[in-house]
This record gives sequence, C-alpha cells and structure tokens, in this order.
Amino acid sequence: MLQSADRPRLDETYGGQAVIEGVMMRDRTGMCIAVRTPDGDITCRREDFTIRPRAKLWSWPVFRGMAALYDSLRLGIDALLWSAEAAGQEDEKLEGWQVGLTMAVSLLIAVGLFMVLPTLLISWLRAALGAAGGGAPGETASYLRTIGLNLAEGAMRALILVLYVTSIARIPDVARVLQYHGAEHRVIHATESGAGLTVESARPYSVIHPRCGTSFLLYVVMVSVIVFSFFGWPGVWQRMAIRLSLLPLIAGVSYEWVRLAGRSNSWLVRALCQPGMWLQRATTREPDDAQLEVALAALRGLRGEEAAGRPVEGGQA
Repeated sequence: MLQSADRPRLDETYGGQAVIEGVMMRDRTGMCIAVRTPDGDITCRREDFTIRPRAKLWSWPVFRGMAALYDSLRLGIDALLWSAEAAGQEDEKLEGWQVGLTMAVSLLIAVGLFMVLPTLLISWLRAALGAAGGGAPGETASYLRTIGLNLAEGAMRALILVLYVTSIARIPDVARVLQYHGAEHRVIHATESGAGLTVESARPYSVIHPRCGTSFLLYVVMVSVIVFSFFGWPGVWQRMAIRLSLLPLIAGVSYEWVRLAGRSNSWLVRALCQPGMWLQRATTREPDDAQLEVALAALRGLRGEEAAGRPVEGGQA
C-alpha cells in the first residue's frame, strides 16, 4: 500500500469530509458533495465559492486558521444536512434556527467535555494531592508543579479525546461514515500523486492523511499544553476563562501545523505528526469500491468533470 507520506503538489490542494452515505470535496474555488441515494445511484451537488473580501488580517498566519476553521464548520454542517436529505435519512429540511441551536448545543458539549472537564478533574486531583502532601512548596517546586499540572491536564484532555473517538467509532452508522472518511483520504492521495481518477488507481493508497481533521484535534490538545503553561495555574474559574478565550489562537496555530505537516518531507515533522496519524486509525475504516466511487464522483464534480455519468447540480455558496 502506498503510504500517507506522499505529499501533495503545492499548486493543487484538496480537502473534504465524510458525510451521510457520501463525501464532500473542496478546494479554494468550491465544493462538491456526492451521495449514494437509496436507489443506488450517485447524486452530486456542486457549489462555487463567492469570494467575499475580508480584512487583510485574516490572510496572516494563525489568523487565517481561525477563518478557515469557521468556513470548515459552516460548510461541513451544510454538507451533512444536504447529505442526510439526499440519502433519504431526513424527511424534512431543518429550519435555520434548528441548525443554529444544534450547532450551539454541540459546541457547548465539546467545550464542556474537552476543555472544562479536564481542568476540573485536574483541580480535584491537585487538591487531593495537596491535602495529602501538606505544607507549601518552595518557588522551584511550585513552578515544576504548575508545569506538571498543565501537562496532566493536556494528557487528560488527550485521553478523553481518544476515548470519545474510539467509543463512537463502534456505532455501526458512524463506522460506515468512517469508511467514507477513508475513501476521501484515499482519493485525495491518489489525485495528489498524479494517479488517474478511477477506483483501481485509488485503491492502493492509504486511508491516513496528514491534513486530516482528526489530527487537527489532537494538535489542538498538544498546542494547548504549551500555550496554557505560560499562564500558570490560577483559580478554576479564571483558568477556564483563559482556556476558552485562547481557543481561537490555539486553533490558528494548530492549523498552521497541519499546513506544514501536509507539505513537509522533513523527518522531524513526520515524527511529530505520528500521534495524529495514529489517532486516525480510530476515525477511518477501509472503504469498499462503491464508496471509493462516491468519493471519486465528488472530486470529479469539484473539478467540473462529469461525475461518473451523473449530472451535477450547480449553485453558489
């Protein structure tokens, strides 16, 4: 099998995500969603991006990552909703307020699970150890304890993330989406390596990709340990406020690392990327040929080609 160390051509970079019974592919100009319908056909929806002028700030390193994360969330939710409808799993289209409420609740759960819970658990552990140890530590010991607490919090956050993704991956419906996730990666590898857009050409490639969103989540955890260490270990409410306010910065830095990981051939970069690649084993599955066909249809539609003989619906994002 060809390995995920293959790097894309710098002039052509694709991304995307798995959706319900399908794949969404995107580049800088637009996106295309391909979904397997209940009758076995493939339907595609292509949207060209309307370029809206943004302040120059959002093109700078780190800040562009914040903008990219917002765009990815917006497009990803739209793609999931459309795919559910196209796959026959949603009888009625959700209203705008329903989508907004779903996003808000999901965000609150994510923040509570991955940001608030780890710092509360480590606070409880610190209090328990402090009570057992007794006495006030010296300046050096206090500094080392602060570093240890931040490392422990990061480890707790990483553990929760791993347990979460491995647990939901066991759900049959989620496992099927993860097969489409593997198909997406395999097709992107194939096209970035110059292979033809056929099932046979894509089949040998890896289902692991250095620019995957799963790796991004783990990089957020790793970067947060470094960033939070500069702020010591204040009271629990102040600590949570600091962590939440710094999330956009951490996401922006993590985005820059993902960009570097996707383009660099450095052995050091590859070594530092390995934890994210390992985590992808939990969020990808081996796709079958029918799922590869859907991913290929999405990429063909994105490139303006005929999606395996199926019409592509046009639109504006």
